[in-house]
Amino acid sequence: MVLAYLDNNATTPIAPEVAAVMQPYFQELFGNPSSTHVKGVELGDVIEQARNHVASLLNADANEVTFTSGGSESNNHVLKGIFLKRKQFLGGHLVISCFEHPAIQQPAAYLESLGIEVTRVGCNPFGTVDPVEVKAAIRPDTRLVSIMHANNEIGAIQPIAEIAHYCREHGVLSHTDAAQSLGKVNVDVKELGVDFLTLAGHKLYAPKGVGALFIREGVVLEPLIHGASHEAGVRAGTENTAYWVGLGEACRILMRDAVTHSNQLRFKRDLLYSRLKEAIVDLSVNGKYEDEQTDIQRRLPNTLSVNFPGVVGAELLAATPSVCASTGAACHSGETKMSDTLQGIGLLPEVAKGTVRFSVGRLTTTEEIEQGANDLLTTWKSMTV
Repeated sequence: MVLAYLDNNATTPIAPEVAAVMQPYFQELFGNPSSTHVKGVELGDVIEQARNHVASLLNADANEVTFTSGGSESNNHVLKGIFLKRKQFLGGHLVISCFEHPAIQQPAAYLESLGIEVTRVGCNPFGTVDPVEVKAAIRPDTRLVSIMHANNEIGAIQPIAEIAHYCREHGVLSHTDAAQSLGKVNVDVKELGVDFLTLAGHKLYAPKGVGALFIREGVVLEPLIHGASHEAGVRAGTENTAYWVGLGEACRILMRDAVTHSNQLRFKRDLLYSRLKEAIVDLSVNGKYEDEQTDIQRRLPNTLSVNFPGVVGAELLAATPSVCASTGAACHSGETKMSDTLQGIGLLPEVAKGTVRFSVGRLTTTEEIEQGANDLLTTWKSMTV
């Protein structure tokens, strides 16, 4: 059986080059980088080299990159670091979208329980937030706007540069979670104009448990983890050398292959769609623009969210174990519970129950796509007879 792994938005495999460059730091190069003896000194500047690779991919300065344990920590750090000051609780107002990742939604709900007001802006049928609506939501006491760069379910790319522009006009800090977009489309912090940006290693062929947070120079963020003066005092904890080196290598590879990688992802995604659409005329796509250039600019090149008619997505995948993908709705006792994204774009429950998200990656092969499509179609046909 050929296993078609089409769930790269959930996590990516570690790239072989990344695994190879990490290996020495698990054994012979095990020292603490802060140590002044030979085992610490022999590490040299590998951490700063890794930091430079991350910074280059973002078009940031190296001193603006803080290593973390992943996207969830980075997101929590921004929200709590802005609203929970060490000396005083300032309160205020937070703006997020209605479809943020739980790593934003849950910290926002926690802050809300402490008395901070949270505004959740909606999106259009393509899954895109209107910058003007975000601007209208900003109040005199707004302290942060946090909108994800690209939606993980349907791939909608948000107009972050416009949103950040309105934030600057009102003296409000801006943050974007770029975990899903980095490495798939160009993510340039200077063009985006945000004050904070989150990235997660396991979304870009590095290990799980490592990420980074871009903090624009001059912006002060209260530490989330207090301790020694690691990471310029922003994030305490002994350096995770192997994983940080791995993240740096993953970013270096993506920087090297940026244009070709994006085009290859789009080719693979569109091949999968064409194979499915040839057999299922009524197959619909979530978040897809009719105009090709608009679609290229506003939708991730690797993400395909489709609605299979006449079946429940979860049941389709369960009956096709050779295909790894995700659903956008959960069905219990005859009722369909849609994701925040599918609700936000106004998808009907009877359509949403058939939603499946496919996401191709750098290591996805044409054979996987062809076999995966064939297996899915065989199952779909047997379920709709």
